[in-house]
Amino acid sequence: MNKVSKDLVVATSILVVGTVLVGAQQTSAPPGAAAAATNALGPRIQFATPVYDFGRARSGEPVKYTYVFTNTGDRMLMVNSVQPGCHCTTAGEWTKQVEPGKTGGIPIQFDTTGTSGMIVRQITVACNISNQPPLMFLQIKGTVYKPIDVNPPWAVLTIPPDVETASVVVAITNNTEEPLFLGTPHSNNRMFSAQLVTNQPGRAYQLKISTVPPLGLGSIQGQIVANTTWTNPPTIPVTVVANVQPAVMVMPTFMTLAPGPLPNAITNSVTIQNNSTNRLTLSDPAVNMPGVEAMIRELRPGKSFAAMLAFPQGFQVPPGQQVELSVKSSNPKVPIIKVPVMQMARLGKPTLPGPPAAAVHAPAPASAPVPASPAPAAPPVSPVKKLSPVGAKPNLPPSPPLPPLPPAPK
Repeated sequence: MNKVSKDLVVATSILVVGTVLVGAQQTSAPPGAAAAATNALGPRIQFATPVYDFGRARSGEPVKYTYVFTNTGDRMLMVNSVQPGCHCTTAGEWTKQVEPGKTGGIPIQFDTTGTSGMIVRQITVACNISNQPPLMFLQIKGTVYKPIDVNPPWAVLTIPPDVETASVVVAITNNTEEPLFLGTPHSNNRMFSAQLVTNQPGRAYQLKISTVPPLGLGSIQGQIVANTTWTNPPTIPVTVVANVQPAVMVMPTFMTLAPGPLPNAITNSVTIQNNSTNRLTLSDPAVNMPGVEAMIRELRPGKSFAAMLAFPQGFQVPPGQQVELSVKSSNPKVPIIKVPVMQMARLGKPTLPGPPAAAVHAPAPASAPVPASPAPAAPPVSPVKKLSPVGAKPNLPPSPPLPPLPPAPK
């Protein structure tokens, strides 16, 4: 190759490389565009007040607040759902879509009815935000007070069997600026009496509720009512319940056995509790059926006992018989303690003796008919003459045929 040809090849190569470099420089993205793509925000949300403290609110009055938020991103913000954490908090019609730089609102209402004291409620907000958690949590908190606080709202007394009179104190507090004055309390049950004590005039009172003997066993309920100087409410009712305990309790009240006959020997027990202040002694446990062993174990001296019965294998309560445990007691009000013994019935109906089920329910094959058993001869029964209804022709036997007539004379 001569010198001219070599120079031509070198020039052509330089031209091709230069063209490629120019093309690459023209198709590559500018440095600023790559940085912008990397730092893209997308939709963002920012609340002005994520936690709202409403201070003090009167019970029964609604608390309303609108959470204001801003889309601090560069794309459309979508608020998909607003979910309060309890039924007493509800969300209104919130802003569903917010453009970049714009604001929206989420109205919330909290119902204070039936609540009191320190309250904290949470609201969950779901958005299409990026570079942030997909769920946002808002809070509403404060103190809910009742105009008149009755503590406890129910007066409950537990009375031992050998105690005739018991009492409980109920505090009544006025939480408003307006003074409150109460009248003489009245009871709707003669077994309860009430006395009003003024701790601070117009502000704080105590209601002392006492039982009036004689008292019966079980639960006794009544209501104490005190008039007020307010029109809302005009009266303050207080419900009182007295639970008079029996001298001796059996838990459970009866003993249960598995269906008999028992496949194995077992031991069952019940607890006998002494509610009296006096010490209790139990003795002579017995069961009114042979083969069952009874014993008493003292769990707490004079207070709690375990009555245990050992049933042998094959034990079964005879039909129609009442089986029970009897224990002698030192309490004069309950000299004998009786505990019934109940045995569960087996599932399904018992099988009765008789022909097999196939002979009763299944039809016999056509090729082998089953001959009917001859029925026992029945005594002759006199025929009963049927009476024909009025106007109907009598049902008489057919008459014999008449003889033929003689031929007529010619």
